[in-house]
Amino acid sequence: MTGIIILAAGASNRFGSPKQNQIYQGKTLLQRAIQTALTCLNCEKVIVVLGANEQLIRPNIDEQAVGVIHNPRWEDGMGSSIKVGVAEILRLEPGITSIILMLCDQPFVDSFLISQLMEKKEVNDCGIIACGYRDVLGAPALFDIKYFPELLGMQGVEGAKKIIEAHTDDVFILPFPLGAIDIDTADDLERLNQVG
Repeated sequence: MTGIIILAAGASNRFGSPKQNQIYQGKTLLQRAIQTALTCLNCEKVIVVLGANEQLIRPNIDEQAVGVIHNPRWEDGMGSSIKVGVAEILRLEPGITSIILMLCDQPFVDSFLISQLMEKKEVNDCGIIACGYRDVLGAPALFDIKYFPELLGMQGVEGAKKIIEAHTDDVFILPFPLGAIDIDTADDLERLNQVG
């Protein structure tokens, strides 16, 4: 059983307003990430972790479709959001044996890519399936149950890349060149909208 956690608690400081609510191809970036997660077969539960600007972001989420949890320590960094999300998804679905971590600012992540993460987990012995782009291993990434204690122990600004880098011998790399494109600033979004 696989669960998906969408990390959307950041303050979007470089963007200047909540990027989770920015529109791309008719939907907010967060709505697109949620739709991607919900259309994946074999996904048991989807959790969204909110933090900064929750009161502005939460009304745009269909809470009938996904679980939403607030990270009161979102200012501590992504590690705290991962910890909160993993704890919540395991509380709601204790039988989950793998977790996919997604971000909401990678516009080219689609359900096919997420399904590939799950498929690669089924056909090899690696405990981590991570996307590879620009010499980086990162999100979206799938973590086997054996890594749940490390995910639950995360804190501070470091994301799950720390776990990936500590266990490179147990990582299957799924090439995803478009993963390098994310939206950090209003200019990033404007360029993307001009192309797409």
